[in-house]
Amino acid sequence: MPFNYARRLTGRERTVAANRQLGFALAAIAGAINAGGFLAVQQYTSHMTGIVSSMADNLVLGAFAPVLAGLGGVLSFLFGALCSTLMIHYSRRRRLHSEYALPLLLEAALLLCFGLLGAGLAQVAGLFVPLTVMLLCFIMGLQNALITKLSRAEIRTTHVTGLITDIGIELGKLCYWNRSVGHARVLADRERLRILALLLLCFFLGGTFGALGFKYLGYVSTVPLAILLVLLAGVPALDDMRLLVRGRRRD
Repeated sequence: MPFNYARRLTGRERTVAANRQLGFALAAIAGAINAGGFLAVQQYTSHMTGIVSSMADNLVLGAFAPVLAGLGGVLSFLFGALCSTLMIHYSRRRRLHSEYALPLLLEAALLLCFGLLGAGLAQVAGLFVPLTVMLLCFIMGLQNALITKLSRAEIRTTHVTGLITDIGIELGKLCYWNRSVGHARVLADRERLRILALLLLCFFLGGTFGALGFKYLGYVSTVPLAILLVLLAGVPALDDMRLLVRGRRRD
């Protein structure tokens, strides 16, 4: 991947085109993690709505162990989003080129841990749930907060419910018959509709390949995803390292 392209994709200076292209890549990665992770831990780790609903159901039924398990997943997702936000604002205050790259590099490192150690981690009892579930929920929260802040909430890569809702809204506008005269016309944002549909498609394709990868390769199938994230985010981090080295030489 050319350095300049990677620098534009994940660097500090943002464009609408870079946000969307990064969104497509991260949507595919999120789909792969979510679908492949389900085969690993029997739980969709980006689906906080379902987890919270399940907690309520189990609480009423008196099944407290699943409630605690759900709480562990929700807290892990929450801390992932919190961690991503702290990293972004820390880097922003210091005007680092890797403002948005650092959370992606952390995600890559965690995916690498999951790929190489996942089978062992699955046997270790975490807070209330297996460490693999907590790890994947943390990764999903980390990525969702990153793309939300980076795109000013225009793009979501793990929140498919929101994507489909927005697609439905734009389709509703597209199908509306502007028959009345004297009223503001209802017009669909066709470009936004295209972007939303592509994000949904990327998530689905990523999920398909993620499920196939885990089915035939197991936990190690997430290693290529980690490598891809390093390729996407490595250049801005290298830029910061070069500036740091130059500053120390001058001192």
